[in-house]
Amino acid sequence: MKTIGLLGGMSWESTVTYYTRINEIVNQKLGGLHSAKIKLASVDFEEIEKCQVANEWEKSGEILGKEALQLEQAGADFLVICTNTMHKVAPQIADYLSIPILHIADATIAELQEKDIKKVALLGTKYTMTQDFYKQKIIESEIEVWIPTEEDIETVNQIIFDELCHGKILSESKAKFIAVIEQAVKAGAEGVILGCTEIGLLIQQMDVTIPVFDTTEIHSQKAVEQALAE
Repeated sequence: MKTIGLLGGMSWESTVTYYTRINEIVNQKLGGLHSAKIKLASVDFEEIEKCQVANEWEKSGEILGKEALQLEQAGADFLVICTNTMHKVAPQIADYLSIPILHIADATIAELQEKDIKKVALLGTKYTMTQDFYKQKIIESEIEVWIPTEEDIETVNQIIFDELCHGKILSESKAKFIAVIEQAVKAGAEGVILGCTEIGLLIQQMDVTIPVFDTTEIHSQKAVEQALAE
């Protein structure tokens, strides 16, 4: 079994989900007392968030790159970045490493293609929804991407940072997310990407009528596949 390097780059809640799901999936596949081989690094998200707001992405990439290098030096065979947004600096992080990065967008695209999705809604932080580092990968795989209106982008972003990153799960916020997803359905979306690792705390498949692609779950599944591959 390969050793997974887990790099937490957003709230600790989503990092906990990754750690839990990866271990659960390994045990489901191997049985007995098996668990995953994991090296974990978790950074102070306050520092990262300030870099995001100040548009200092290179600085955040340097912080995460140095942490990732420590994971490699500790014995990680590949890296899993436990956040969608900070994949913006994945190329910069990769410059610190000789081990591969399991990219969250690539893992999600593979799942979309398997389900033959032609148009998908993308929800996440405002950076993930509006910038090209994530959605362009999906578009290049010949899948159309729908994103919300400017007002709804701000609403989704505010709920992520002010509530979900603090572990707050509010019914009125769930209703707002569902309303946005209903707009996506009307626009022809065949599925919805929960493109922030915290959104899965709020929205589940039973809440909406189209397939939900929870990137935390997908990324965790792919990480286990890679860890157990010969």
